[in-house]
Amino acid sequence: MFNKVVVANRGAVAARVLRALNEMGLHSVAVYSEADAGAPYLAMASETCAIGPAPARESYLDQDALIDVLRRSHADALHPGYGFLSENAAFAQKVTQTGVRFIGPSPQWIEAMGHKTRARGLAARYGMPMSQGSEVLPADAQAIAAAARAIGFPVLVKPAGGGGGIGMLPAQDEAQLTQAVERSRSMAARGFGTADVYLERLIERPRHVEFQVLADAHGAATHLFERDCSTQRRNQKVIEEAPAPGIERNRATAVAGQIADIMRKMGYDNIGTVEMLMGVDGCFSFLEMNTRLQVEHGVTEEVTGVDLVQAQIRSAAGEKLAEILPARLEVRGHAIQARVYAEDPRSFHPSPGKLKVFRPPRDPGVRVETGYAEGRDVTPHYDPMIAKVIVHAPTRARAIERLCGALEAFEIQGPKTNIPAALAVLRSEPFRAGRVHTGLIAEVLGQTAN
Repeated sequence: MFNKVVVANRGAVAARVLRALNEMGLHSVAVYSEADAGAPYLAMASETCAIGPAPARESYLDQDALIDVLRRSHADALHPGYGFLSENAAFAQKVTQTGVRFIGPSPQWIEAMGHKTRARGLAARYGMPMSQGSEVLPADAQAIAAAARAIGFPVLVKPAGGGGGIGMLPAQDEAQLTQAVERSRSMAARGFGTADVYLERLIERPRHVEFQVLADAHGAATHLFERDCSTQRRNQKVIEEAPAPGIERNRATAVAGQIADIMRKMGYDNIGTVEMLMGVDGCFSFLEMNTRLQVEHGVTEEVTGVDLVQAQIRSAAGEKLAEILPARLEVRGHAIQARVYAEDPRSFHPSPGKLKVFRPPRDPGVRVETGYAEGRDVTPHYDPMIAKVIVHAPTRARAIERLCGALEAFEIQGPKTNIPAALAVLRSEPFRAGRVHTGLIAEVLGQTAN
């Protein structure tokens, strides 16, 4: 097991990893920018280290600064959390070259799954369920149109170099296609450093269902069932739950088993999430694979009883899955998570500012993960998510009620938050009935506005 671990992240992400390290009795090093000096998560670490000014590119994304922390602290492992450099293969390689263990998949897997068209090709070769798509689009407009016609309209233009919903644009016909490709290329270049884009068949009113996988360095891989992440705004997840509602357990478990078999045959070696789209016909198709811990991992932890962060660390340290996981994994009850953002609940534009009042719910049945405290500033330098509220209950209906109660009890003054929008969705008839899809938030808020 490791002696000292650097946590290369901030806020709630760092706090979650530090909690796991503390429970494991491991020495930890937390890093912070000038904007995060005095942040609550720093008190959880054995050591702290300043890494630069507030802008992320000058601190949390500064690879040289983080490598310097590794050397000065004499750490033997680095946990990237999620976001920032967690899926940067070049950074993972730099960490490995210093003789430090990167707590995540090997750089080769981060690289393989980081480029979406190459990941699709690799997954397809191993038998992953796949919708029709194209290779990276050429510059020639006629060739682009031909690729779209081969798939069949409507299509979705997607950046090949990254995910998170950035640059994903639909095109209903050839007239929309040219503009969508140009806009997507521009957004991809800014967001991911490459303008490569490709096409996929656009699945109307899809569900976003993802499968949690865990592997070790000894050739074993397994799944920890599925999560439904369909409730999104602008391709960004807001409400996530496990298990996925309205899918027969035998069906969900069979797909999860198929995915775990594929990961095992590939030789995957740490934590990961395979994201799938499910059409109205019930068929699954591969969307992408995230080679890291997910924001929504907590709902899987609540229904399985497995601490995924500790499991990831133990796998990275060389332990076998048989030593890490219980002999029998099963789903118990239902868990739902709402992401609380400092943003306008109608426009979803960020709403930075000082948290004049910040009092999370304290019900023992409610899990709140946050990197903020009363009096702290929500700055425009980072993602506007200020907390995750996670509940677990014997049934989905009771979990919804518990989450609504927790959000109502969450006292926040200062920045606007998305809590009113989240409550509107949770209380809507389609959500309560399990009729979730990626356009549900827009539909519900449109109905509320009328």
